[in-house]
Amino acid sequence: MKLKKDFILREIMGDVVLVPINQSTSQFNGLITVNELGKFIWENLEKVQDENDLLQLILDEYEVERDVAKKDLDEFLQVLKDMDII
Repeated sequence: MKLKKDFILREIMGDVVLVPINQSTSQFNGLITVNELGKFIWENLEKVQDENDLLQLILDEYEVERDVAKKDLDEFLQVLKDMDII
Protein backbone atom coordinates (compact mmCIF):
# COMPACT_ATOMS: atom_id res chain seq x y z
CA MET A 1 0.00 0.00 0.00
CA LYS A 2 1.21 3.51 -0.74
CA LEU A 3 1.18 6.60 1.44
CA LYS A 4 0.16 9.90 -0.18
CA LYS A 5 1.41 12.12 2.65
CA ASP A 6 4.49 12.10 4.86
CA PHE A 7 3.92 11.17 8.48
CA ILE A 8 6.22 9.72 11.11
CA LEU A 9 5.30 7.64 14.11
CA ARG A 10 6.37 9.11 17.45
CA GLU A 11 5.77 8.38 21.11
CA ILE A 12 4.93 11.53 23.02
CA MET A 13 4.35 11.30 26.77
CA GLY A 14 3.20 7.69 26.50
CA ASP A 15 0.91 8.24 23.50
CA VAL A 16 1.74 6.98 20.03
CA VAL A 17 0.98 9.60 17.40
CA LEU A 18 1.37 10.16 13.68
CA VAL A 19 3.04 13.49 13.03
CA PRO A 20 2.97 15.19 9.60
CA ILE A 21 6.36 16.11 8.13
CA ASN A 22 7.63 17.97 5.08
CA GLN A 23 4.84 19.34 2.85
CA SER A 24 2.21 17.39 4.78
CA THR A 25 2.50 19.89 7.64
CA SER A 26 0.84 22.56 5.49
CA GLN A 27 -1.90 20.15 4.36
CA PHE A 28 -2.67 18.57 7.73
CA ASN A 29 -2.88 20.53 10.96
CA GLY A 30 -2.65 18.27 13.99
CA LEU A 31 -1.63 14.82 15.16
CA ILE A 32 -3.29 11.41 14.90
CA THR A 33 -3.23 9.33 18.07
CA VAL A 34 -3.11 5.59 17.45
CA ASN A 35 -3.43 2.54 19.66
CA GLU A 36 -1.20 -0.55 19.61
CA LEU A 37 -2.99 -2.05 16.61
CA GLY A 38 -2.90 1.26 14.74
CA LYS A 39 0.84 1.42 15.36
CA PHE A 40 1.27 -2.13 14.05
CA ILE A 41 -0.79 -1.37 10.95
CA TRP A 42 1.15 1.84 10.29
CA GLU A 43 4.51 0.12 10.65
CA ASN A 44 3.50 -2.55 8.13
CA LEU A 45 1.41 -0.48 5.72
CA GLU A 46 4.01 -0.06 3.01
CA LYS A 47 5.40 -3.57 3.42
CA VAL A 48 2.29 -5.26 2.02
CA GLN A 49 0.59 -5.37 -1.35
CA ASP A 50 -2.99 -5.04 -0.18
CA GLU A 51 -5.42 -5.13 2.73
CA ASN A 52 -5.59 -8.93 2.73
CA ASP A 53 -1.85 -9.17 3.32
CA LEU A 54 -2.14 -6.66 6.14
CA LEU A 55 -5.02 -8.60 7.68
CA GLN A 56 -2.94 -11.77 7.61
CA LEU A 57 -0.07 -9.99 9.39
CA ILE A 58 -2.49 -8.89 12.12
CA LEU A 59 -3.84 -12.42 12.50
CA ASP A 60 -0.29 -13.77 12.73
CA GLU A 61 0.69 -11.20 15.37
CA TYR A 62 -2.40 -11.03 17.58
CA GLU A 63 -4.77 -13.56 19.05
CA VAL A 64 -7.95 -12.13 17.56
CA GLU A 65 -10.87 -13.45 15.53
CA ARG A 66 -10.69 -12.73 11.82
CA ASP A 67 -13.96 -10.74 11.81
CA VAL A 68 -12.79 -8.51 14.66
CA ALA A 69 -9.39 -7.93 13.05
CA LYS A 70 -11.01 -7.16 9.69
CA LYS A 71 -13.42 -4.66 11.26
CA ASP A 72 -10.61 -2.88 13.14
CA LEU A 73 -8.39 -2.82 10.06
CA ASP A 74 -11.19 -1.47 7.87
CA GLU A 75 -11.95 1.29 10.37
CA PHE A 76 -8.32 2.38 10.64
CA LEU A 77 -7.76 2.33 6.89
CA GLN A 78 -10.98 4.30 6.35
CA VAL A 79 -9.72 7.04 8.66
CA LEU A 80 -6.48 7.20 6.65
CA LYS A 81 -8.45 7.28 3.39
CA ASP A 82 -10.78 10.00 4.67
CA MET A 83 -7.71 12.10 5.53
CA ASP A 84 -6.24 11.33 2.10
CA ILE A 85 -3.17 9.72 3.69
CA ILE A 86 -3.50 6.51 1.67
